[in-house]
Amino acid sequence: MKLIFEKSREGRACSILPKCDVPKVPIAQSIARQKKAALPELDENELSRHYWALAKRSYGVNDGFYPLGSCTMKYNPKINEEIASLTGFTGIHPLQNEATVKGCLEALKIAREYLCEISGMDAMSFQPAAGAHGEFLGLLLIKAYHQKRGDTARTKIIVPDSAHGTNPASAAMAGFQVINIASGADGCVDLNVLQAAVGNDTAGLMLTNPNTVGIVDRNILKITDIVHKAGGLNYYDGANLNAIAGIVRPGDMGFDVVHLNLHKTFATPHGAGGPGAGAVGVKKILEPFLPLEGLGLEGDPSLRPDSIGRIRVFYGNFLVVLKSLTYLLMLGRENIAGISKNAVLNANYMMERLKTKYKIAYDTTCMHEFVLDIGPLKHDKGVSAMDIAKGLQDEGFHPPTMYFPLIVHEALMVEPTETESRETLDAVIETFFRLYDKAQTSPDALRAAPVTTVIGRPDDVKAAREPKLRY
Repeated sequence: MKLIFEKSREGRACSILPKCDVPKVPIAQSIARQKKAALPELDENELSRHYWALAKRSYGVNDGFYPLGSCTMKYNPKINEEIASLTGFTGIHPLQNEATVKGCLEALKIAREYLCEISGMDAMSFQPAAGAHGEFLGLLLIKAYHQKRGDTARTKIIVPDSAHGTNPASAAMAGFQVINIASGADGCVDLNVLQAAVGNDTAGLMLTNPNTVGIVDRNILKITDIVHKAGGLNYYDGANLNAIAGIVRPGDMGFDVVHLNLHKTFATPHGAGGPGAGAVGVKKILEPFLPLEGLGLEGDPSLRPDSIGRIRVFYGNFLVVLKSLTYLLMLGRENIAGISKNAVLNANYMMERLKTKYKIAYDTTCMHEFVLDIGPLKHDKGVSAMDIAKGLQDEGFHPPTMYFPLIVHEALMVEPTETESRETLDAVIETFFRLYDKAQTSPDALRAAPVTTVIGRPDDVKAAREPKLRY
């Protein structure tokens, strides 16, 4: 497929914008572009075809099973999109007087209240644009809290080796030193290792529960207590909230700050279907440090003297919050827990059936996700986690998360979510079984997969060492 620049022909164009109906203001030559922008020139027909062809190469939850572990790629109800498309929400401007958008502000207020109740927090900010952005904000809040108290020696954030990859990156970006601690044999936090790691320099701990291998840490209250007694704060990564929403709250586990992936747990488009939103909830002790929002009273620095300032303009991705609010209103209080229960049921159903042929990394009752260990296949037949994943592509399914968490060397992390039917799960399970059998009889065929996709298996090493970043 040709790049859009390769299809470009000088002088071709399409009229898609109405004529300007406001006075034109000339741009000063000092800031004006000195040469024509290198933009492709196509007619509307070719432009439409190009992006339609790209769309057909993409794969999303509307195409089929999408079991990315730790990413919760669930179906997004279309009513969410319809509500967020109402002109009363889309026809506003962020700079207009707040008195004219009271309905929108009320929607944000209700969303805050619901999400605070679900997470066990006291206040909520919608400014972060994604989960990792929310992590960054949460860590800045922890930093501001310690600095306000003059406790500047607290420079270290403890991160288990099973943490999400963004956790240590966010901590480093916030200026902390990352202390990595090993998990126990059960995949959970080793209390003795944690106790040895905390001290007067501990700013906090980053953790998700259930953790990255899909297990609830039964020692969670002891873990958060150890950190609190050392003078640190506890940060909850909300990526796995889909397993416990409506059943148990991070705030009740002893966490002081949490980010919620609205594009995971609360059914707004994920990834390229975004944008996302990484709402951050906090306990009272951190509320004074939350970002300034909007205009007027909420955006007045004199009323929030300890605020860290802004990390994004206005109220963040407003329409994304609306989609999540619609989802919550549609479910109602009594059905929030049903999401989690069905997610856990689906994951355990898949795991129990797959374990008859595949090795389960941690063979115990899981929550919303589980990890397949392809190590035995790699050892016996030379078939890796990558090979199984590519084989799934040939069968028309999106692969699970590969090689994560890092504590399982040949990992496939599977999260079916609550929105998949038993029929779909059975079809995927049977496909996994066929791939296992193929690994026994025709391992070379799996190592050559995929052969039915538009692009075959790329040379990952060459792509990493010789990246082509410009056309």
